[in-house]
Amino acid sequence: MARLKEVVVDCDVPSAMARFWSQVLDGYEILPYDDAEIARLAALGLTPETDPSVMVVGPGTRLCFHLKTGPRPDRNRVHFDVAASDPAAEIARLKALGASFVREGDGYTVLKDIEGNNFCVVRG
Repeated sequence: MARLKEVVVDCDVPSAMARFWSQVLDGYEILPYDDAEIARLAALGLTPETDPSVMVVGPGTRLCFHLKTGPRPDRNRVHFDVAASDPAAEIARLKALGASFVREGDGYTVLKDIEGNNFCVVRG
């Protein structure tokens, strides 16, 4: 069975959205950037301000503010990421419940729920 890993919000400026929601929600903050992450971003020509995926952590479910990569009419703005210890078995279970396969990503699988909303299954 899957567990909620994070809620992903597609947005135009992830860093601004992360700042906003970290101030709205009690006990939440932007996940600090360590030297290795700053170096990784710099190698890509990015900074924490231009990071395409900014994480906000707190006492509840983690939030991920992610740069949108497709036209909004084709994507839901918020989607769930669920973690499963055996992603293949979980994907089979979810498909039996009515989910449909969309595509494989690097470390995740995108499915659609019964109303056509995307969500991801990740190992965890």
